[in-house]
Amino acid sequence: MSTNPEHPWRQVVVVEDDADIRELITAQLNRERLRITAVGSVAALRETLDTLDADLVILDLNLPDGDGVEVCKSLRAEGFQGAIMMVTARNSALDRVLGLELGADDYLAKPFEPRELLARVRNLLRRSRLIDGGIPRAARFARFGPWRLDLNHRRLVTDDERLVMLSSAEYRLLSQFLDAANRVLSREELAPERSATVAYDRTIDIRVSRLRQKLAGVPGGEDLILTVRNEGYILPGPVEFE
Repeated sequence: MSTNPEHPWRQVVVVEDDADIRELITAQLNRERLRITAVGSVAALRETLDTLDADLVILDLNLPDGDGVEVCKSLRAEGFQGAIMMVTARNSALDRVLGLELGADDYLAKPFEPRELLARVRNLLRRSRLIDGGIPRAARFARFGPWRLDLNHRRLVTDDERLVMLSSAEYRLLSQFLDAANRVLSREELAPERSATVAYDRTIDIRVSRLRQKLAGVPGGEDLILTVRNEGYILPGPVEFE
């Protein structure tokens, strides 16, 4: 699995037997710098994994030739090291707990918000860089400046364990900055759903301002997100996963 910065594309396999939902997920992911392979059965997934290294498998639980929970269990038993996200209309606590106990990294219930899907995919891909990327799959926190971001509960944590809650929009935005630390992100990249109007729509600037206010709540958090004139924003400095 390559994480060479000269080859940033990550491989995602979508396993969904409903053609409409498969197309919806694929269309959303095609907005990212990802290589997407979409299949509709367990057999097709097995064939696919025989020919490529997947960074993430998005796995439906109800498949025509197998149960997604059992597939997840088998993949982990066979040593599959990529991330696994379960996507299903089954949303009971038992399903969720069982899937996570058997090795899934996340669980998303249908119907889902497309932006929520993208945020979770970015988060999982960030956490799934193995060995050569230096980030263990089981990473729980992203440390930057004086803060830790709790990747499981989506909240900021101070060194003295004080918690600062983030809205969904704030979490997605901060995840984007952590994914691309030390790189300038344009407003179009930060708000692709508003790319057509971003030139005069200041929504992203308001979001950045609110996030900055929360990050500035502890000493050393004031300048974690910088403005690059006429280009966008950047989060400089190292990001460590633990």
